[in-house]
Amino acid sequence: MADPVISYREVMKPVTLDSVDRQLIHALDLDGRAPFARIADVLGVSENTIGRRYRRLRQAGVLRVVGAVASARLGYELWTVRFACAPASSIPIAAALAKRPDTFWIHLLSGGTEIACTTQSSIEQEPDVLLLDKLPRSSRITSVSAHQMLHGFTRLGGWPALSEEQVAALQVPVDPAEEITFDEADRRIVQVLAEDGRASYGELAAASGLSESTVKRRIETLRQSGVLTYQLDISLRALGFHSEARLWMAVRPSSVVAVAAALAEHEEVQFAAVTTGPTNLVAAIACRNAAHLYEYLTERVGSLDGIQQMETAPVVRTVKRSGSLLPL
Repeated sequence: MADPVISYREVMKPVTLDSVDRQLIHALDLDGRAPFARIADVLGVSENTIGRRYRRLRQAGVLRVVGAVASARLGYELWTVRFACAPASSIPIAAALAKRPDTFWIHLLSGGTEIACTTQSSIEQEPDVLLLDKLPRSSRITSVSAHQMLHGFTRLGGWPALSEEQVAALQVPVDPAEEITFDEADRRIVQVLAEDGRASYGELAAASGLSESTVKRRIETLRQSGVLTYQLDISLRALGFHSEARLWMAVRPSSVVAVAAALAEHEEVQFAAVTTGPTNLVAAIACRNAAHLYEYLTERVGSLDGIQQMETAPVVRTVKRSGSLLPL
């Protein structure tokens, strides 16, 4: 059967954020399930204002809160995978990847001739299953390269807006040393949170078969142990960033940590990670336009000492973000 022809467009008007919007985004990045009343108290505005702002940003497609598990805490390894594809075949291949529950951040690159995605594999449950055996097989995939992510460096994009006192009031203390179990009920809870990190306790109870009070205690325990995290699934294009790219860098081993840490401080960098492979550092960047991208690559990245080689691939379409399957 021939591959389906699928068209995709992520079209939306840029949204202008004011100081309250930016504070709300920062607050949700710290605690995605924080009650609006608590956020309002920390920000010094009304609860109705916070609820209204969140609904506006959510309905405009700017952001949503999603739940995720800390892969390493549950015995999973993260991989970044690149596929080179024959012309006109990247969209159906990306669509097949996007339907998998263990893939996220799927992008079409370089005019649609490449696909980049992040996936995970369990070193405890599937120690003998080869990573690439789980990925699509197609004669239209001309090459594949997989790099394990060894350590990530992330920051909150370009909108940190809270004071140190406000951050301290909203941050959830985490004790990753605490031993934790993760059972089938927890998996059902996380599946719902992956779609909506602010899903009601009633929804979570119905999905897991637990009582609402038990669900509340359970997600608090998972959060405080570092197993459960909340992430902001943000549309960069809706915020006016129209030039996204992936960077693969070969960095002198003695400089890789310093370069990664420096990149993570740049407003343009969404994440950076030290990886295995012929290149040892990958980064995702977002710029306003091509001129901004040129300036960033030549001036800011170009000034970092230790980068021996760099490959840049522009993102032309986003198929799936952090658990968010976009329309195809």
